[in-house]
Amino acid sequence: MAEERVGMDYLNTWPRKLVTVYAPLSAFLIILLFPFYWMTVTTFKSNEELYNFKDYNPLWIHSPTLDNVKRLLFETDYPQWLMITMTVAVVATFISLFASVLAAYAIQRLRFRGGQTVGLMIYLAYLVPPSILFIPLATMVFQFGLYDSPLALILTYPTFLIPFCTWLLIGYFKSIPYELEECALVDGASRIQILWKITLPLAVPGLISAGIFAFTLSWNEFIYALAFISSVEKKTVPVAVLTQLVEGDVYHWGSLMAGALLGSLPVAVIYSFFVEHYVSSLTGAVKE
Repeated sequence: MAEERVGMDYLNTWPRKLVTVYAPLSAFLIILLFPFYWMTVTTFKSNEELYNFKDYNPLWIHSPTLDNVKRLLFETDYPQWLMITMTVAVVATFISLFASVLAAYAIQRLRFRGGQTVGLMIYLAYLVPPSILFIPLATMVFQFGLYDSPLALILTYPTFLIPFCTWLLIGYFKSIPYELEECALVDGASRIQILWKITLPLAVPGLISAGIFAFTLSWNEFIYALAFISSVEKKTVPVAVLTQLVEGDVYHWGSLMAGALLGSLPVAVIYSFFVEHYVSSLTGAVKE
């Protein structure tokens, strides 16, 4: 005899799971991972396979080759582009996190008049398009003699990183019980001691989440890197790959995809290592 279904057990049937869970997840994974698959396949294809769709399947590799990777690594300045991009992203991220922690803590904990308005203005500042900030930033970069220097990017990236990180950390600091800080104040701790010994250790998931976002935005930034850097050897990966591997109307697709694939690996590795902290920061990790 067939077992009787009790309550909402009918929701656990295989056909329903197939339609509501497995099919949507499969479609999502295919859409999400296909660009990486396409970059990988194109990276290890020869030029003959890339342009001959009649004899070769475009979705598969018939004769793998490392020519595109060798051309990227040894015939261009890609290793130097990668180092400059990493340096700019890391330094800009640390500067932004330092400023954002102080701003978010002051807005959320010091409770001064107009604090909520300041927080709203910081969030609105993040919504300002980079194209609008470009003109005043370009003027400052030229006046201070920073043009064609990675320092120009390190100092301009925080203009859009700090508002976002501050807004993110304000929300996370709200989840930390204020009673912990009150107890520390009663025991004679200063605000700096409270921030360093109590708030920041509890806010590690939020800091990691803000750091990942800031690093990713810095790594992928294009407009400022294109405008403020002119020397080939000082370009960042997103700009250099597109400007140096396209000659006129000739696109070196194999090397382009190799550069995009290698350029996406650092961000993917960072996400994979800190995914637990990232998720906990989004769900509110601190419980009373």
